[in-house]
Amino acid sequence: MKILLINGANLNMLGQREPEKYGSTTLSDIEQSVIERGKVLGVEVDVWQSNHEGEIVDKIQSARGIYDGILINAGGYTHTSVVIRDAISAVKIPTVEIHMTNIHAREEFRHTSLLSGVCIAQVVGFKELSYVLALEGLVGFLKKNS
Repeated sequence: MKILLINGANLNMLGQREPEKYGSTTLSDIEQSVIERGKVLGVEVDVWQSNHEGEIVDKIQSARGIYDGILINAGGYTHTSVVIRDAISAVKIPTVEIHMTNIHAREEFRHTSLLSGVCIAQVVGFKELSYVLALEGLVGFLKKNS
């Protein structure tokens, strides 16, 4: 089983960016913890990050036939990107949306996710643990539905 972890805009700044909200853990640390947890669960996890919306769309589209599931933290694109939503919908790969903070308890413009309607689940508010929880949920879903 193969899982693709996609991180969007500004997530490459984790560890430096607003540590009071996001903590001091770097994206590399988070990716490594997801890869390691994947090994325990018996799945291969590939990680990828881009600050560019079109590149994220291209990556999602290229996942067809390669990945069994997608984990995505689209960052701010969560609230603005119809094209990322459409890409997730088009590839028909079970996808879990991830947020380190509770987007529903933040600024009002962050309360709406354009992605959640085409994802199988959303994990929010557990900082870096959100990623591992999302992986575990996705793997459980895929095993149950395979």
